[in-house]
Formats: sequence, C-alpha cells, structure tokens
Amino acid sequence: MKQTMLAKALISSGALTLSLSGMALAAPCRASNPCAPRSGATRMNPCAAKNPCAAKNPCAAAIADRVDTGLVLRPKHYRPYRGDQTKLVSYGEKLFKDTTLSSNGMSCNTCHQDYGAFQNTFAQPYPHFVQMTHDRANVKAVHLNEMVQFCMVVPMAAKPLPWNSKELAALTAYTASLQKGFKPNRNPCAAKNPCAAQNPCPPKNPCAAEIH
Repeated sequence: MKQTMLAKALISSGALTLSLSGMALAAPCRASNPCAPRSGATRMNPCAAKNPCAAKNPCAAAIADRVDTGLVLRPKHYRPYRGDQTKLVSYGEKLFKDTTLSSNGMSCNTCHQDYGAFQNTFAQPYPHFVQMTHDRANVKAVHLNEMVQFCMVVPMAAKPLPWNSKELAALTAYTASLQKGFKPNRNPCAAKNPCAAQNPCPPKNPCAAEIH
C-alpha cells in the first residue's frame, strides 16, 4: 500500500513515468498557474523564478551601474518649457514611440505599450517612490519629468533631454495623460512582459499553452 502511494506521488510530481506497450506515459502538466510555489525556496516569492533570457530582454533591469543623479534630477532654478498642454500631449505621444531618441533602437513604447512595465505606484501623484530610481540612484521620491530622464538614461541608453526642452515637457505631459487610464494590478504575477516579442528565447514550457 505504501509503495503504491509513493508511486502515485512520484507520477503526479513528474519525477516518474510509466510505460505501457512501449509508450511512455508522462506525468500530466503541472498546475497552469506559473506563479504557484514549487519549492520551499520559492515559497516566499512566487515570482522569483529566474528568466534565462533576461540578459537579452531590453526591458530587464539587469544593469547594475549606478545612475548619476546630476543627470536625472531637476537642477536648481530650472525653468521647464511652457506650452499648450493639448499640443504637448499630442507631440509627446509621437515622441513616446520615437526610437531615434535612444541609442539602442528602443522607445518609451517598447516597454510601456498598453501600460506594460508600469508598477502600481504609477497610479500615485508625483513625486512618489519608484523602485527603479531607488535601486539605481537611491532616490526616495521622483518627479515625473525626472522619471522620464531616468528612462532616457537607463533603458534607452541615451543622454537626458535638456530640462527646458519642448521634448521633455511633451513626454512628461503625455505620460501624465497615461496615468488617467492606468489601473493598478493587484496580482503581482499577472504583469505581461512588454518585451516578449523581442525576447529571442522561445517558451520551452510544454504547459505554456494552458496559461492564459
């Protein structure tokens, strides 16, 4: 009886297969929830599984270099560009998709299309805490135009925009408009990978088709 129960446990865990008439009967796919804890090591953080392709994902926060805050934080006595907000939002939407702003072929839209890569804190009024700016420059609270500059320097590997430029004002205005339609996601494992199309490593999970 104990041997039978052990065999069933091994089969259900995928550690054992049965053979019938020369045909291997593999254990059924695991639960379709990709965030389900699979061991004691991942029980604390169900989203902690490492992505072997992360280094090739342009949106992955894999760069460990610290960011010079002199490049991304507002200088003293700066004067931002002033203009018609409607026109700035329209211009900012075009710049949001402009890959020529970067040195690596990315645009703001590469990571943030359909609200991709925005954390739940994006719903909060600026200035507020942003994990990336804290990790990369130990900044506790960031203004929206400073956040734009961080994105210019880090993911897009470019120089920050002039603080009095129309471009910075436009990107800031458009990003602010995106906040109005943003809804925080309460499931920390449900965020879609905004760079999936650019990830050269195809999914190798045979149960991937079950995940919706």
